[in-house]
Amino acid sequence: MSEIVVHGVPGSPFLRAVLATLQEKRQGYRLRAMRPGEAKSPDYLQLHPFGRIPAFEHGDFQLYETQAILRYIDAIFPEPPLQPTEPKAVARMHQAIGINDWYLFPEIARVIVFQRIVGPALMGLTPDEAAIAAVAPKLPTCIGALDRLLGAKVFLAGDQLSLADLMLAPQLEYLAATPEGHSAMQSTALEAWLNGMSARASMAATLPPENLRKAA
Repeated sequence: MSEIVVHGVPGSPFLRAVLATLQEKRQGYRLRAMRPGEAKSPDYLQLHPFGRIPAFEHGDFQLYETQAILRYIDAIFPEPPLQPTEPKAVARMHQAIGINDWYLFPEIARVIVFQRIVGPALMGLTPDEAAIAAVAPKLPTCIGALDRLLGAKVFLAGDQLSLADLMLAPQLEYLAATPEGHSAMQSTALEAWLNGMSARASMAATLPPENLRKAA
């Protein structure tokens, strides 16, 4: 069988979503760990012309964009299925992923997690409290929307694990380790959901590097 190679910077929540999905599928892979900033190198730009992570290779097939990678993995390795078939559940899965990719990460987590965890751990930076304060008011809207979407369900799209859970859990685990994220998630249904996700073997097998865990 063709080898799977995943390229990315350890600690990236998008990389972790791909690795955790492969773990859920019980598929072997080789992680090609990159340094921060390496995504702009000429060699990597041949894999991902936009210089983002992760990138994915399955034999001679190359792919980028996390959503596309996750759906490919689910299609090529059908067991266990990680996408529902009932139309409303499918719609909720896509909705949760959209909240992550359009609002939670670019508008909130990218700033708060970098300032509170990544910058101090990797670069010795002091958190920019003004930058955090500028985006923190958006956090309750995102957390509230995801909490309502989860409701009384076990997982974001229903009673079975889906790609939405694997996309959101790495992001929210980082956020929950910050004062802002912890406060927003406290006593919500998302808090118990995240505890359950963090306890999964796939998440335990794909933990961020120790320096980032300590910073969190």
